[in-house]
Amino acid sequence: MEDRITKFGLIAGCIFSILLFGSYHLDSSSEKAAVVGNNLPQQIYPADLNKVFTWCGEALPSTYDVKERLDRELMVNAYWQSNTMLNIKMANRYFPIIERIFAEQGVPDDFKYLAVAESNLRNVSSPANAKGYWQFRKLAAKEFDLEVNDEVDERYHIEKSTLAAAKYIKQLHKRFGNWTDAAAAYNVGPTRFNKIKSAQKEDSYYDLNMNSETSRYVFRLVAIKEILSNPSDFGFYIQDSDKYPPHDNCYQVTVDSSVASWPDFAKQHGVSYRTLKYYNPWLIDNKLTVKKNVYQIKIPRDKINY
Repeated sequence: MEDRITKFGLIAGCIFSILLFGSYHLDSSSEKAAVVGNNLPQQIYPADLNKVFTWCGEALPSTYDVKERLDRELMVNAYWQSNTMLNIKMANRYFPIIERIFAEQGVPDDFKYLAVAESNLRNVSSPANAKGYWQFRKLAAKEFDLEVNDEVDERYHIEKSTLAAAKYIKQLHKRFGNWTDAAAAYNVGPTRFNKIKSAQKEDSYYDLNMNSETSRYVFRLVAIKEILSNPSDFGFYIQDSDKYPPHDNCYQVTVDSSVASWPDFAKQHGVSYRTLKYYNPWLIDNKLTVKKNVYQIKIPRDKINY
């Protein structure tokens, strides 16, 4: 008898859970919680490959090999929901800055998606010790006028590192003659990329047989571009209020002499040390020794909602 009661309770509980879950979706009027077909919470569809895909205005070939490689990246990124959702939110903060600098430097707008592929628009460090939004190694950073030392790492400075990336991308384009090869060379390095092209006697990136990461790289960029440009086509519905706001609520403090304590500096300007580092992640120590450079420090005007 107890077994029958227990089984009945389990069945009743399951039915109640199903009804509760179903009613949540059926009753919801929010676009985010919209139900598609048969009241299912999610349906999985393949990406539409019946269009011309481009990178910086350069059309991808329409071969089966190319379509399959692109299909993989579209699926991986479209259904990596948490990561893609965060990238859409973060793009609202950083894309306007990147777009402005690239436009000024004559770099195609599509290259902003490279920062998504490299770092998810976050200040990360790779196992190879490449750092920042654009994943510069220390030597390359200094080559493009980024200051890197024990107190300052401008690979974490969105404006300065983006300008450095623009200069590097233009250098790659000048060397290889097209934006597709420039993107591939950014990933694998120009010297190695040139050796691969020469060894295989091929001119097109799409005809090269390379390591998995570089072979997938341009396709990943195109996939990220497609998804972030048309998020609702891939099932992402994000209100503007859900996106991360730009850091445009700041004023700048000019620093032309050494700062003995950033915590003290922060207090003097009415913010916490955490807030100072949040808006200025390129300040990697708790002090600053000024020799000849002048620095602009961002301080939020709104001390409540920072």
